[in-house]
Amino acid sequence: MGTRRNSREVALQFLYQEDFTIGSDQQFGYDLAERFELFCNLFQVNKKARAYAIELLQGVSSNLLRLDQLIAESATNWRLTRIAPTDRNLLRIAVYEILERDDVPPQVAINEAVEIAKRFAGDDSPKFINGVLDAIRCKLAELRP
Repeated sequence: MGTRRNSREVALQFLYQEDFTIGSDQQFGYDLAERFELFCNLFQVNKKARAYAIELLQGVSSNLLRLDQLIAESATNWRLTRIAPTDRNLLRIAVYEILERDDVPPQVAINEAVEIAKRFAGDDSPKFINGVLDAIRCKLAELRP
């Protein structure tokens, strides 16, 4: 497994934990880097995976409302709060990469999210995540010249 995949998985696990600590729809009201460092030490996170994981977490944290709005608009017939925490956080990471990371092509972000969903989420999650992310990719492609 590549370092970036590992970083995405670490970011997912951290966000999942935070859903039960601060809630799923709140921005982090603490020192993210300090809390992430504690998380990494507790769960013995690979040092190579930490740098990209913290970038993802900072990006998701600072863009949370925008990410959630795009997800809610694209997840037809699903309220954001009804989406499973693993799926919701994986969508946030992937949407952040699609929107803000020029070094990650949208299709790579989608494929990575689907592969991680196969490992961490429910049986129907990979299809659901793929559908939502593809809808977001198409919507953004229409908006960009």
